[in-house]
Amino acid sequence: MDLHDEPPALSQRLPLGIAVLAAALGGLGLIFWIAANWDTLGRAGRFALLQGCVAAMCTGALWRPALRAPLGLLALLAIGGLFAFFGQTYQTGADPWQLFSLWAALALPLCLGVRSDVLWAPFALVAMSAVSLWIVAHTGHRWRTDPQDLPAHLVGWSMALALVVALHPAWHRFTGGGLWGERTAVTLAVVMICVSGSTAVFSDRSGAHYALALAVLGLAAVALANARSFDIYGLSAVALGLNALLLAGLAHLLFDRHGSGDEIGRLTTLGLSAAGLLAASVSGVMRLARRQARTGVAA
Repeated sequence: MDLHDEPPALSQRLPLGIAVLAAALGGLGLIFWIAANWDTLGRAGRFALLQGCVAAMCTGALWRPALRAPLGLLALLAIGGLFAFFGQTYQTGADPWQLFSLWAALALPLCLGVRSDVLWAPFALVAMSAVSLWIVAHTGHRWRTDPQDLPAHLVGWSMALALVVALHPAWHRFTGGGLWGERTAVTLAVVMICVSGSTAVFSDRSGAHYALALAVLGLAAVALANARSFDIYGLSAVALGLNALLLAGLAHLLFDRHGSGDEIGRLTTLGLSAAGLLAASVSGVMRLARRQARTGVAA
């Protein structure tokens, strides 16, 4: 393709991209507009506007298949705004994770009906937020990694990994989802596990968190490196998480366990180790990608 040629499928993708962007901005604008006019609309008016938006967008998605994805996205955002408004108005005492869980549960039929990553990607964000907030609620409403919190973290990590598996493109026949929903879930799951493990490594009482985080990401790397389940994006994300965990352990060893000495030397060691780990990870991922490409061509 010449540099002056139009990118392939631009005429089909550009209108959809603009429609999705308009839906996202429209949903956020609706929430912000209600917040800005909180005192003038009244409780019934705010409820009617949000519920009417959800009903209208779902009806439009059913009626106009070509606009199903952007209208479904706008409905998903309006559902979140409706729950946020309900929780703020009535002060039910529910934990935030319960509201996010209800948001995800109500959005699930919408995502299954629309069958597009335009909805599955934000659904993954909502569901992962529910999991993270559930962990916080079961660790004393604090972002902590004490030894007694290990069961809550393990359950949360398991739910996050289950969501990654559920959004895998292998289930496209049932969900209609593609790569971006899974990639969103993979990214958020790696961040969740990596942050918990990296935080725990600096606490001498929470070594189990760190060891299990390394084990989980290590097993994920082995699974994603397999020829049958190879995924270069997922493997790259997991490799980056492993690098961050290993560097956190090295930083703890250099600065907490051996705090005295040459700080410049320790920083240099940490920097060189980071560069070496990154180079080794990139080299390994690219080698696996080339092997996978050769296997695919040979098949």
